[in-house]
Amino acid sequence: MLRPYQQTAVDAAIEWMRFSAAPFCIEAATGAGKSHIIAEIARIIHAKTNKRVLCLAPSAELVKQNREKFLATGNFASMFSASAGAKELRYPVVFGSPLTVKNRISRFQQEGAAGYALVVLDECHGITPTVRDIIEAMRVGNPNLRVCGLTATPYRLGTGWIFQEHADGIINGDDVARDPYFAKCVDKIGARELIEMRFLTPPVIGQINATGYDVSGLKINSLGQFDSEAVDRAYLGHGRKTSAIVCDVLAQAQGRQGVMFFAATVRHAQEVMASLPPDMSALVTGETPKAERDSILTRFKARQIKYLVNVSVLTTGFDAPHVDVIAILRKTESVGLLQQIIGRGLRWYEGKTDCLVLDYTDNLEEHCPDGDLFAPIIEADKAKDDPGGLKCICPSCAYDNDFTINKKFMGKDGKLSFKIDEAGYMLDLHGRQVTSEWGPIPVHFGRRCAGKIPSDKRGVYDDCGYRWTFKECPHCEAPNDIAARYCCECKGELVDPNKNLKASFQAMKRDPTQRQTDEVVTMSCAPGISKAGNKTMRVEWVTPYRQFTTWFQPEAKHTRGQAEWQAFEDVTNGGEVAPRSVTYRKDAGTGFFKIHDFNREPDHAPV
Repeated sequence: MLRPYQQTAVDAAIEWMRFSAAPFCIEAATGAGKSHIIAEIARIIHAKTNKRVLCLAPSAELVKQNREKFLATGNFASMFSASAGAKELRYPVVFGSPLTVKNRISRFQQEGAAGYALVVLDECHGITPTVRDIIEAMRVGNPNLRVCGLTATPYRLGTGWIFQEHADGIINGDDVARDPYFAKCVDKIGARELIEMRFLTPPVIGQINATGYDVSGLKINSLGQFDSEAVDRAYLGHGRKTSAIVCDVLAQAQGRQGVMFFAATVRHAQEVMASLPPDMSALVTGETPKAERDSILTRFKARQIKYLVNVSVLTTGFDAPHVDVIAILRKTESVGLLQQIIGRGLRWYEGKTDCLVLDYTDNLEEHCPDGDLFAPIIEADKAKDDPGGLKCICPSCAYDNDFTINKKFMGKDGKLSFKIDEAGYMLDLHGRQVTSEWGPIPVHFGRRCAGKIPSDKRGVYDDCGYRWTFKECPHCEAPNDIAARYCCECKGELVDPNKNLKASFQAMKRDPTQRQTDEVVTMSCAPGISKAGNKTMRVEWVTPYRQFTTWFQPEAKHTRGQAEWQAFEDVTNGGEVAPRSVTYRKDAGTGFFKIHDFNREPDHAPV
């Protein structure tokens, strides 16, 4: 029999599939019993449609675990996973692993009663191109194939939330969800809720009594990982520090039942093992042979060993309820991975009152700055040192946008010099919006709302489209971005190309750091002596666009100075005759002007 919250999740999933074929997901905290929810959804869909159901999981352990929970309902199920040791499709509900299924995809593309009605994805936050290819291939046999995902951490590093709409109806914008695969999270089972209902064990952040690792040099690369050299510098060769950390863990683990260490690399894990009691400890890595790994995990679950060290292999799908100490000796690349690691110790177990979390890096400080382990910061490709600055509610869809304030509207005290409304528009003394040729004036750089709005009942969403500043198309009156050249609706031209050329020319002439040629209006020379006692020639130039000064050295000792003076002397007869034009540029670093040539054709505004 399902727990009440599990039944609620199942009901929400079935209700969604009645009306929509769009992919959806369920957020279920570690320990919520995702396997039971998967089993019940699969059972109901098969009973209602008389079609087959495929349940995919990323590891052999999860494939076996999910199938066992389904068998416990009194129904039979097949297993199609090479790593789990079986590839057969005798029964209508199939539990498999992605690569094995993809290699035999033709067997999952049947039509009609022999076809598939639903694909269930466990740990769906890790949806891969392989899984997407499987789903698309299966839609050949059933275009209305349903897709249901379950995960404890429905977000990904860099792209944010994996779904468009929350269970409470809040819609994610592009700033927190970039190209989400799932249309909606239909139900959320939070860890805090399960702790209150006494289905999970509360985590306790422990006091660190040893010097942690310096991970300030670890930066995420383009692949979403830490560079291996930086990882080695942070963790390896610190035998004394690692030994002190392990001793601190051992001291705090006295009287507790099971301890899991999460190390950064295999060599780092070996350093950890060197400080643990060998008869009570074991190490599991991706290189550990399957038989040895199975033996170690069996002994650990049976509490024959107390300390289990691992490197990136037991973060998801590993179920050892007696674990009551989580020692994190590595920096996690993402908040999702941190949540998964902590989740290994939250399952309920007899005699277990809490789970001690010991973080020897800065994971908790970075991902959960307020100390709440269940309220991580979720972002999508947004720099952490650029928080935006201003919350602006969209007048059209009410989405809460985060925009950067335009500093020209800020006073010397760093505060806005004007009153604004909730949308971020400037207000006058009477509380009315201040307008320009582009409409009301916003005090931020935001142009378009990042919110999404549902376009139909099938889980499809469109961009809100509201623009804070826009120009109206003279052909169809559609609003367009103020920098757009062609209308987004009718494709008509919005900007006169000649006007753009003139604007570019004027901008160039306003910027002296760009190389340019001006007609010389006047030139005046004044000889002098430098602080070093060298002769100089100070030349004042006046052009139609600016006045500036240059210096020459008639008796320069270096080649460049000699060449510059010789060119000036030849053209001006030693400063007696002004050239027709001068080509120059201002050095942005020093602020001095430099002459590049004389008597070239002056720059002309485009006609």
